[in-house]
Amino acid sequence: MAPFVSTALPEGRPKKIERPPWHGTCLYQHETSPWFEESLRLATENRRKVAVPPGHTAKSLEEALLDLANILGQEWVKLNDVPLIDGDYHAVPLSHDSYHILDPGDFVASAVCWPANTEEVSKTVVWANKWKVPIWPLSIGRNLGYGGSAPRVRGSVVLDLGRRMNKVLNVDVENAVCLIEPGVQYVTLYEYLQSIGVGNDLWIDVPDLPGGSVMGNALDRGVGYTPYGDHWAHHIGMEVVTPTGEIIRTGMGSMEGSECWQLFRYGFGPHQDGIFTQSNFGIVTKMGMELLPNPGGVRVFMAAFPKYADLHEAIEVIRPLMIRKVIGNVPMVRLGLQDASLYKTRDDFELDERGVVKPESAQKVIEELNTGAWVFYAALYGPDEVTLAKYQYIQEQFHRRIPNTKFYQREDVPENHYLHNYARFTTGIPTWRELDRMKWIPNAAHLFFAPLSANNGKDAGRQANMFRARMEEYGFNYLGTFFIGTRAMHHVISFMYNRKDVAEKKKALACIRALIADAASIGVGEYRTHLALQDQVAKTYNWNNGAIMKFNEQLKDALDPNGILQPGRSGIWPKDYRGKGFELWGGEERSNLVENQDGLNLTLTP
Repeated sequence: MAPFVSTALPEGRPKKIERPPWHGTCLYQHETSPWFEESLRLATENRRKVAVPPGHTAKSLEEALLDLANILGQEWVKLNDVPLIDGDYHAVPLSHDSYHILDPGDFVASAVCWPANTEEVSKTVVWANKWKVPIWPLSIGRNLGYGGSAPRVRGSVVLDLGRRMNKVLNVDVENAVCLIEPGVQYVTLYEYLQSIGVGNDLWIDVPDLPGGSVMGNALDRGVGYTPYGDHWAHHIGMEVVTPTGEIIRTGMGSMEGSECWQLFRYGFGPHQDGIFTQSNFGIVTKMGMELLPNPGGVRVFMAAFPKYADLHEAIEVIRPLMIRKVIGNVPMVRLGLQDASLYKTRDDFELDERGVVKPESAQKVIEELNTGAWVFYAALYGPDEVTLAKYQYIQEQFHRRIPNTKFYQREDVPENHYLHNYARFTTGIPTWRELDRMKWIPNAAHLFFAPLSANNGKDAGRQANMFRARMEEYGFNYLGTFFIGTRAMHHVISFMYNRKDVAEKKKALACIRALIADAASIGVGEYRTHLALQDQVAKTYNWNNGAIMKFNEQLKDALDPNGILQPGRSGIWPKDYRGKGFELWGGEERSNLVENQDGLNLTLTP
């Protein structure tokens, strides 16, 4: 059977992507949400107290928030005194980290505000400097597994940029670029391109789940699956509010009247864009993104490797295919058990006394699903004759080193197989399929442990074996995926735990801290991590006595003299916070300096 070409899917590209009516971020649960009644009951029975930021009293915070309400309008500033309802991916709470690994009430804001545009963001930043209130901007708040919508410093004011700043500002069809605001989700950008009639010709790159911010994911240097899978590499021009309230544009946008803001990212002189990724040096309010022209055909396939030890040879085959651009997307190799978690729950397996899936039980299910100990997913782009030639060449390379490799295309697998969803990812069509993984255990939440690996079999095998052993020691299943770049790989491990089991959360936190230390001991660093772990991870980047952190702190103090913007983000603390007990190095059950009175009763009435 020929591959699905042109629009890549025989069923075509849908105009709209279905989602529940409560899809969105919320401080108060939407009335259609499954958690609305519980939220209403808890709010009526026991109104939660408001967290107060460092250096403030109830009175000074109230005065400050009233001032902010006068700037933005009272309806756009709300106290965070709501029940801490975890919701789900579609109903992400702005009140706290719904995938909490510490106490749920730890990383909470005092209030949430909703600016309407760049100018209101600037006014809010000026307000924060005036009152010395820490602020925490969000694009959407679906950075689940890394902290969600929670601020690092308890009592900060969250700026939700996704509610009102959610517009696609421009699409340049001829040059295949767009200009967007922070609240544009992958799913809404996809639908917008469909609505203006260019969705078949211009594609987006989507991550596993499409409810997150296109801008936010790029600023966190996230990845997707198409040739544009390195999201940050495909941004082009930004508008930024500095920590003192100035508005700047980077690249060609810094020139009055330039028509090349979304066409050439560098401009003249130093290139500033990178300092606004994973940082607390500015608030990005507009960003250009490149769009992928329809390549004329896509062939997706899966290769299954029968033995766990085959990982080494598999990566050795893949590396030259990536460097030589035979494979043009961001492919992945993931553990067969991770693949099986889309179809099964942990209860479908036999567990040992630690709660870890027994190898023989995993093997039985893997054989039942007709998959492998490791599976490789990739996509080839271009006309049929081009992708067929590449596919046959790839098969030859694998069979030369792993003779028992099995290959599958869409026509070879049943309707519910993940390969069909992978075909959607790799053609820029959003899907919610990855949410099935949250059925693995009851009350499932996850952390992501995300170290980098060199693109070679030796390093991949060493990491997989080391991290698997450590996780099983703590009673967790290793569920790892290697997202493969040209010369390096993101080794993303989904760390599943029951968020309502306090003992299991403590165990998960201890385990991931041990993993960070293990990785550092062999010179391996994480590219991204949860709020509670950022101090520890930042400290592992310690070459030349931690010179890079000293440089980051110099930038922070110069750009943000009052230390109001996202203190603690990526382990970068303002001078007034450093060494005063805010850092989390390990062993804490709550973050330090939680106020003794555990919040204060406030009202926002003029």
